[in-house]
Amino acid sequence: MSAPAVIGGDGEALAVAAEMAADFRKGAAERDSRRRLPHPELQRLSASGLLAVTVPARFGGADVSTETLAEIFRVLASADASLAQIPQSHFVYVNVLRRQGTQEQKEFFFGEVLAGKRFGNAQSEAGTSHVQDIRTRLARRPDGSYLLNGVKHYSTGALFADWIPVLARADDDNLHVAYVPRDAPGLTVVDDWDGMGQRTTASGTVRLESVPVPADRVVPHHLTFRGPQLHGAVAQLLHAAIDAGIASGALAEAVEFVRTKSRPWFESVDEGHPTAAEDPLLIQRFGELAIRVRAADALLATAARTVDAARTELTDDSAAEASIAVAAAKVTAAEVAVEVASALFEVSGTRSALDSDGLHRHWRDARTHTLHDPARWKVQHIGRYLLHGTRPPRHGLL
Repeated sequence: MSAPAVIGGDGEALAVAAEMAADFRKGAAERDSRRRLPHPELQRLSASGLLAVTVPARFGGADVSTETLAEIFRVLASADASLAQIPQSHFVYVNVLRRQGTQEQKEFFFGEVLAGKRFGNAQSEAGTSHVQDIRTRLARRPDGSYLLNGVKHYSTGALFADWIPVLARADDDNLHVAYVPRDAPGLTVVDDWDGMGQRTTASGTVRLESVPVPADRVVPHHLTFRGPQLHGAVAQLLHAAIDAGIASGALAEAVEFVRTKSRPWFESVDEGHPTAAEDPLLIQRFGELAIRVRAADALLATAARTVDAARTELTDDSAAEASIAVAAAKVTAAEVAVEVASALFEVSGTRSALDSDGLHRHWRDARTHTLHDPARWKVQHIGRYLLHGTRPPRHGLL
């Protein structure tokens, strides 16, 4: 790959994202249907410079606002939710370095990101007692380096990555992130993801068998949560942006389908409405769906601005406000994504259920992605904050 573009600021980043999305939209249904992994599309994404937009300015990046980053994800997800999901962890682990990396680690890894290198993810584990029961071990060797052992699941982005950040516990049982090269000895990425949705994310298994890790490739992630932090808020905001994008993409496809392919119901024709798009009942339903999508987009933008405000002056209170705003956006976007992706069939008619049209990918993507973490607990934290002033916990998922 030739040297990637260097994006200069927020406006340019949004323009590039819109251009990428327009191209990615064209092949989204075919990629989903054939489960064709988006290797060339990710190469284009790297070459565009979009993956480096959160690198701090003093290291040569655009350091775009959180609002811009959320909009980038929303726009990409409106075209292809699987493709948008792949770099979510990339930005999360760039953020980890911003927060806890040493000067030398920042210089090295931000240079890698600016050169178009991609971070994957080896975080979650299956079969443990709960999602934060991390059993992968990072054992220190006599020379100060480490050996990494464990098995990870739902490793979105790992198959396409140059570096795989691995969440593991060190000998002191504290959480660390080890940044491991994709071709490290003892590291195996297994493409065994078979989810009904987000089919091309390759969110499979990562096996780690005595993987050597130099000491300067390990970041003390546990320190992130010892004070006010925005790690969880940013990570969850990107998930909310993906859900909002799915809703927007599904609504746009429904509009196009009804305008060009749907037949009018005969009773509507009898009342003087010769096309499906002129059916007053469909017009009403589209209006309702548009309001829901606008609400999700508005809450997303508000949450992103709240995160940006907290970045400027980070305190326990500003971090709590950011987390609550993101939680509200995430709950709403998840509901709207599933609702609109399902209503697509309701408004479009029987033909829209044909497998050959691939419209069901929106619902499958929405239903799969919104299982990432339960919205019901976010509602609980919003209620506790409102009634009792209880700040949300610092566990990285809020």
